[in-house]
Amino acid sequence: MMKLLDLSYPIGNDIQIHPLDSPTILLQEKYLERDSFNLFRLETGLHTGTHIDAPMHLTENKKFINDYDLNRFCGSAVLIDVRGQNIIEYKEDFNSLIKENCIVLFYTGHDSKYGSKDYFTNHPVIDVELAEFLVSRKIKMTGFDLPSPDNEPYPVHKLLLENDIMIIENLTNLENLIDKEFEIYAFPLNIKSDSSISRVAAKMLE
Repeated sequence: MMKLLDLSYPIGNDIQIHPLDSPTILLQEKYLERDSFNLFRLETGLHTGTHIDAPMHLTENKKFINDYDLNRFCGSAVLIDVRGQNIIEYKEDFNSLIKENCIVLFYTGHDSKYGSKDYFTNHPVIDVELAEFLVSRKIKMTGFDLPSPDNEPYPVHKLLLENDIMIIENLTNLENLIDKEFEIYAFPLNIKSDSSISRVAAKMLE
């Protein structure tokens, strides 16, 4: 049987949202006993929980996230363990670890603070030199157990997105991928938007 590991946060009324975002509302409107069927309505921002930023988010690119081929959102992947680093910098070891057209996940351990104020206000960031290296490797997508790989004015975001590299934010359970071989499947909704919530899964290859 295929082994899949969920790397996403569940969506509900109690999900942690960015301080500038509107609350998520998950409401049951119909009930089996009363209406003969169950029905729920979801009102949420598309940057809530585990989600994917596409280039439209912070660049002049006009392509919606559902304009991209689905192959852009899955493939062979590698986990980079960067725990204990407030500024995540390029290291020579990355040359052998990060291959062209792969998906690169960075494990910081910051998801342990998910639910606290520190999660959004005091998180590690990616150094611009490392972002430039990712661009030079022509990776497909990158992801983090962080709310963002940088802070305003978002130089890392802009550099990656301008080079057509998707960004997955708010991942979790990455500790289970240490020293493992895996593929990532991180599909967006079929939605005309700059970004999309996503159910991200790792397919274990061992």
